Amino acid sequence: MTRRHFITTTATVTGTALTLPTSRAATARPPRILLREALQYENIGDVGRVPGTIRLLERYLPGAEITLWPWSLHERERNMLRTAFPRLRIAEGEIDASGRATTPALAEAWRQAEFLLSPTKNARSYTEWAATGRPFGLFGASFDPITDRRTRPQGLTLRELREEIERLPRGVLEKKFGPRAFYEKAAFIYARDTLGRRFLQREELKPGVLGFGPEGCFALDLRDETRAADWRKRHGLAEETYVCVVPRLRYTPYYRMKNLPRSAGDYEIDALNNASAAQDHAAMRDVIVRWVRGTGARVVACPEMTYQMATAKEQLIDPLPDDVKKSVVWRDTFWLPDEAAALYAKARAVISAECHSPIIALAAGTPILHVRNPVDGTKGQMFADIGLGEWLFESTEATGAQLWATLGSIHDDLPRARTRVRAAMAKVAAIQQGMTEAIGRAVNSP
Repeated sequence: MTRRHFITTTATVTGTALTLPTSRAATARPPRILLREALQYENIGDVGRVPGTIRLLERYLPGAEITLWPWSLHERERNMLRTAFPRLRIAEGEIDASGRATTPALAEAWRQAEFLLSPTKNARSYTEWAATGRPFGLFGASFDPITDRRTRPQGLTLRELREEIERLPRGVLEKKFGPRAFYEKAAFIYARDTLGRRFLQREELKPGVLGFGPEGCFALDLRDETRAADWRKRHGLAEETYVCVVPRLRYTPYYRMKNLPRSAGDYEIDALNNASAAQDHAAMRDVIVRWVRGTGARVVACPEMTYQMATAKEQLIDPLPDDVKKSVVWRDTFWLPDEAAALYAKARAVISAECHSPIIALAAGTPILHVRNPVDGTKGQMFADIGLGEWLFESTEATGAQLWATLGSIHDDLPRARTRVRAAMAKVAAIQQGMTEAIGRAVNSP
C-alpha cells in the first residue's frame, strides 16, 4: 500500500477530515494561497463562506498570504472583507485556456500562489492550475450525484437519496462531474456532507485525502452589531424573545435575483414552484402560529437570497391569521451575513428552509431547525453529520406539531440547546482545523 493510498483509505474509514502529525516541513513557512470564491452576492450563504474560509486560513495557517479570486463581489461585500481582513488581497479577472490572466493583479497572484483552494468544482480553473503542477484542493465541496430537475423534478428525501447513492453504478462521477483523473490530482477533497463523501467512496476515488469536511461558512465570525441592533430597536425586538424564519422555493428563480428576462426554463421553474410553495411552507406557517399563540413572542420572516424577501411575505406572512400576523416582522431589505449573524445571535432560534442561515446561526451560537426542501440535494445531511439530526426535518413529511415540539423544547431550556450548539460547533472546528492544516502539508511536502 502506498502512502497516498493509506492516507485516502484512513480518511475514508474514519469519516472525518484526517489530521496527520505536523511535520517540520509542514511548518517551514506560511503558504501563498489563491482562494477561488465569492460565487454570488445575492446569497448570504455564498457570501458568508468567504470570510469563514479566510478566518480558518488565518487561524490555522498563521502568516499565510491569501488572495481572493472572486467570481463576483458587491461593493458592500468587498468593504466587509477589507475591514475584517486588512491583509487580504483581491485579484479579479479570468484565466484563459492557455493559462493567461486577463488582469495584471490575477496574473501576479497566479504566478506567486502555491495552492489553489475552492469549495466549488470549477473544472476549468482547476484544470489550468493542475497543468502548472502546483497542488489544489476542494474544501467543503458538494457532490450530489442524484438531484436533477430534468429527471426528478419533485426531488427526494435524504433517506431516499442515501438509498439511491448505494444503488449507483461506478462511472457516474465522470458523467456528472468531469474526468476522474482530474479529481485524483487533488491534494484533498473534503465533501461537505457524508452522502457526497459516500458517493466518492463508491466511485473508489483516490485523491491525496478524501474525507468529510464542513464548509467555510461554519467558521463565520463577523457581526455587524450596529446595523442589527438598530434594526431590532426599530421593530421592538428584545434579545432572545424572537425566532427568525427563512423560506425557500424549490428552484431558485435566478432571473428574478439577477433582473434578467424570463427564459423557457424559467417558466418551467415558476410552474414547479407555484405548485409546491404553499405545501412546502405549511409546517413553517403552522409553527409560527403555535409560537406566537403559545409564547406571545414575535417572529422575523427574513431572506437568505434576494428573491426570498417577496417569498417571505407571500408564503410565511400573508396566509397567517390576523392575530398572528401582527406579531410577525417582515425583513423587506437585503443584508450581508455579518448583519444576519448579529440578528441570529440574539434570536431564540432560527427556523429555515435554506441551509446557510442555520449554519450562520450555529456559528453565532443559536439553535436551529432546518426544514429541508426535497430538491435541495445532499447538503442538509451536514446537520446530522455534526450531531444535530434531531433538528433536521423534511418539508414533505414534517408537521407544524413536530416542529413545535422541537422548538418548544429549545424555548423551554435555551441554555441546554445552546450547549448542544457549542458541542456541534466544537466538532466542526476540530475537523476544519485538520482540513486547513492539510494545505500547509501539501505546500511544504517534499
